[in-house]
Amino acid sequence: MKRMLSALTALVTVAAGLTVGAPAAQAAGSCSGTITYSQVQSSGLGELVIYYNSSNGGTNSACFYHRGAAYGRSAPTFVQIYRCAERSGEGAHCTRSGGADTNSGDFSYYAGPVAVTGTANYCVEAVGYIGWAGERHQIYSRRQGC
Repeated sequence: MKRMLSALTALVTVAAGLTVGAPAAQAAGSCSGTITYSQVQSSGLGELVIYYNSSNGGTNSACFYHRGAAYGRSAPTFVQIYRCAERSGEGAHCTRSGGADTNSGDFSYYAGPVAVTGTANYCVEAVGYIGWAGERHQIYSRRQGC
């Protein structure tokens, strides 16, 4: 009986650690690589950044960071990235090729990272926003990294 109680206590402790894990108001991980695109939203509340590294046939990742008055304040935040069918035409709209990776929630510092692989010689597009004072402050990258 004593062993079963000890095992049950250990199981509950492990489960509690998994539940607590990363803070609920922040996405796990961080974006890294060479910055290929960065734009601060006109309100100054957010910044969309796209990164590239050569792993997995080319990997692009994106994060949407809180800036200005939004930095450190929990707010609805969203970021998404996808590979384009196009291989050129930076700055134009993108035709999606394959799935998208998305991260959203009430975050205090950033949403992401989100990533797509197999992007060598292809354009990517990302979108991000922060909800602030009842408004959506959004950035579309259009085609990048071509």
